[in-house]
Order: sequence, then C-alpha cells, then structure tokens
Amino acid sequence: MGLHILVRKYGGPEVLEPESFEPGRPGPREVLVRQEAIGVNYIDTYFRTGLYPAPGGLPFVPGNEGAGVVEAVGEGVTEVVPGQRVAYAAGPGSYTTHRIIAARLLVPLPDDIDTATAAAMMLKGMTAQYLLRQTYVVRPGDTILFHAAAGGVGLIACQWAKHLGATVIGTVGSPEKAELARAHGCDHVILYDREDVVARVKEITKGAGVPVVYDGVGKSTFLTSLDCLRPRGLLVSFGNASGPVEGVNLGILAAKGSLYVTRPTLMTYTATREQLLACAADLFDVVRKGAVRIEIHQRYPLAQAADAHRALEGRRTTGSTLLLP
Repeated sequence: MGLHILVRKYGGPEVLEPESFEPGRPGPREVLVRQEAIGVNYIDTYFRTGLYPAPGGLPFVPGNEGAGVVEAVGEGVTEVVPGQRVAYAAGPGSYTTHRIIAARLLVPLPDDIDTATAAAMMLKGMTAQYLLRQTYVVRPGDTILFHAAAGGVGLIACQWAKHLGATVIGTVGSPEKAELARAHGCDHVILYDREDVVARVKEITKGAGVPVVYDGVGKSTFLTSLDCLRPRGLLVSFGNASGPVEGVNLGILAAKGSLYVTRPTLMTYTATREQLLACAADLFDVVRKGAVRIEIHQRYPLAQAADAHRALEGRRTTGSTLLLP
C-alpha cells in the first residue's frame, strides 16, 4: 500500500487529506516511480484553492515535482528502466509515495545528484533556466530585478544570473531574507515593505531602469515592476503569490515606455522531450559546477503536507521545501 494526499474540495491547507491507496501497475508508455522526495512549490497552492483547476477535476493529488526510483515500466517505455533514479516537474500528482507517470516526463538523474536535491530543484530550477536562458537571455553586464529573491525560484535564479555575469537586484520581505539573498547572488537587496522599490531601482541603475523584471508575486507588484523597466523593457510575470494580475489596460505599456509583458509557463518551454532534457541538462550543469547551490530549508513528512502549505503561504519559508514519504 502507498500513501497519498488527496484534495476532495478546493480550499485552504486543511483540504489536504492523507489517504492510503493501492499504487497499481503502469500502463503503456507509463512508469511506476517509488518516490524518495517531493518538492513543494507555490503553484501547488493555486491548484489546491482552485485558482488553477485540476486538469482531471476533483478529487486529485496535488504536487508538481518529485524524484525517486523506477519500480516498473509499462509497454513501449524506452526512456527509463527499472531501478533507474529519475526526477520530474509535471502536472499535479506528486504528493504520494508512488506515482504512475508518463515516461516522457521523466529525466534520468546523474549519479552525482541525489534525489533530495533533484526533488528540490526540478520545477524551480528548470523555471529559473527558461526565465534566464530563454524568455530573456541574461548576458554579462545586464542589471536585472528579481522579486521574492529569497524564495525557492529566487535563490536559484539569483545565483544563476550572477554566474551569467548580471548585476542582480532582489526584493525580499525581511532583513533575514535580505541576508540570505545577498549570500545567493544578489548585489542589491530591497525590502519591499520598507523601501520604495522603484526609487531604489532607479538609484541603482542611475535612472535608466532595468531591461527585465522577473515577477512571481503578481497582483501586488505588477505596476511597480512596470515602473522599474527601461523603455522597451520586458516584464516576465511567472506567478501569482499575491493574486493574479487582472483587468490590465494595454495602453499602460505604451505610456510607460513601449514595454513588453509575457506570462510564460515551464510546461510550454519543456513541451517536447528534447526541450525537457536540454533544460534539465543546463540545470544539472550549473549545479554540478557549484555555480548554483540548492538550499533545502524545510522538510516535512508527507502526511503533514498541510503544515508545509501553511508555512509557504505564511511566507515563513526560504529556499526549497520537501515532503518526505
């Protein structure tokens, strides 16, 4: 028997219910993975509340990343073999001891990357990869602004951007998080609830503004992000931690300097297996080099997933959070 977390109705952390289940056998082109670690991400709360409806409807198992060992493969599987260590970032379904998943979504793990690190970085790290290497290609000499710099994606992305030669400005919510951000690549840290973010960015850039803002916060930072951009700059809005951005008059982009806005997702950037493996390989490379350190700051038993969500939504977390089966 296995254990998974089931959501029977949309709502707060209390709807995350532990339940025993029989894992079953993989079908054609599917794989049964025995999970050793499960990543917790802010997007998991969007599915739990119904902001993002679960693809298969209710009930569903939340969670979008994990790592473990292949226990069995279905007919036609060529991507992995039983006994192989694998990781993934995929749609909901990872809050479980055993997961049946499409083989094409699995990434084989190199021997020198352990499963806990992989589970803590696949979704967040590949998000950082497409943000910095594809959506806007960060080059040496760029000055970038990254909101929530001490969060799961932020700590990875700020280190990576620094490695790419950028000057990194990060926003955080406390002096403790500011210290953490500085230790992970941020050249300048702004406490968003105590300082004028736009004024500080203009001061740092000598009035020019930045070419790109990476914003996973959403509603509460949208206008601030636009005001930090230089003319023809790009706002990359990749999350909704404060709520979704709604009702935008496109004329504001003209008024503020012919700006660009994009709302990307990892799933679009890793839609083919070739894209997925290339994205993961780039992430593995910077982690192996030591250019990016994966920080696991919170660990919870799988059955305590609700506590993990409370901490995440209460902004009491930094770095990556894991659930352990």
